Amino acid sequence: MKVLALVLLASPVFASTYLLTVAGLGGEPDYEQRFTALATDTDKILKTGSTDRIVETLKGADATKPKMEAALNKIASQAKPADAFVLMLIGHGTFDGTEYKFNLPGPDISATELAALMNKIQAGRQLVVDMTSASGGAVTAFKKDNRTVITATKSGTEKNATVFARFWVEALRDPAADVDKNETISALEAFQYAEKKTAGFYTEQKHLATEHPQVDDQQHAAAFPLLRFGAASAVVTDPAKRELIAKKDEIENKIDALKYQKSLMAPEDYKKQLTQLLIELAKAQEAVDK
Repeated sequence: MKVLALVLLASPVFASTYLLTVAGLGGEPDYEQRFTALATDTDKILKTGSTDRIVETLKGADATKPKMEAALNKIASQAKPADAFVLMLIGHGTFDGTEYKFNLPGPDISATELAALMNKIQAGRQLVVDMTSASGGAVTAFKKDNRTVITATKSGTEKNATVFARFWVEALRDPAADVDKNETISALEAFQYAEKKTAGFYTEQKHLATEHPQVDDQQHAAAFPLLRFGAASAVVTDPAKRELIAKKDEIENKIDALKYQKSLMAPEDYKKQLTQLLIELAKAQEAVDK
């Protein structure tokens, strides 16, 4: 497994990685704000310290089906077999027992439609990280020989909002995710980090887990170099920044925990507490970004 990873890490210097991150509909104000923030964080991390990554991020009003199709078609017109391609989906998904759909402003896009668009991309190494609810329902459509698929849920029937997405983003900025200490985060390392954190969240909150992340091919995920630490690592190794990030993560945990109390609370109390936490989260994010 490690031999395969080393072979891929030694790929030609001219090879590029195309990364498209899309934050879809939130449904509720807190989800909308957080999905956008996660996409923004991902965009900043991916654009730091590397010239071989072509990064595009769609969020808010820009995360529409036509713009997503245009972005994927553009990659298809540029990517070569020596290149890599990564699609990351943040938001809500639905599954009707037959078809998975990623929720977007305006028309949603189905897993079948996404697969058809991705199949046009010639990149020899591909990775899809679908972090939405019901994302497990997309695996069959997404699966392809040169494509690794990671989902936040094990099936389309796990329909609750997921926490996997924020732990995946956390893995991209935390050197602790680099288990083999080769200064590169593989797709498998990021998955295992986020999977462990997700399970830990439900244990700490004493709630039955409503999501079970899965990866369809661990060997290929281990051999997929997702992010090399460079200038980005300086941010997370700075003690002051780490303290700010820890504070932000603590607020995120409180927001997710509050949702489980919603049915037991008066609507006005829930809204008041949620609004206060969202204000604190926005301030924490601003401090991290400075």
